[in-house]
Amino acid sequence: MVRLALRMMSLLLLCAGVVAATADTIASVSASRMILTPLTSVWADVSPASLAMLQQTAEARFGIGTWAALRDTVLVQPAFVVLFAMSLVFWMLGYKKPSLAGRFAA
Repeated sequence: MVRLALRMMSLLLLCAGVVAATADTIASVSASRMILTPLTSVWADVSPASLAMLQQTAEARFGIGTWAALRDTVLVQPAFVVLFAMSLVFWMLGYKKPSLAGRFAA
């Protein structure tokens, strides 16, 4: 059941990454220059309350330096890159190794 949840989360993150990449592609073509939307602006557009909650939680539990490091490293990256990377991580966590005996073994 956990493996299924991890795979579903991977699928949802992959779909969100494709949507973000498509939006960046359309904006880049229409502007005739490369446009990469950072994760912070996408997250603030979708759910600003959860971004503020993440900031408060990170500062309360780990200190102000942790939030500054997170804000300066991860949140400035293009949204589709972060979403694709998170999708890959969840897929790897939910991956099931194939049986060594093969698929027709008893």
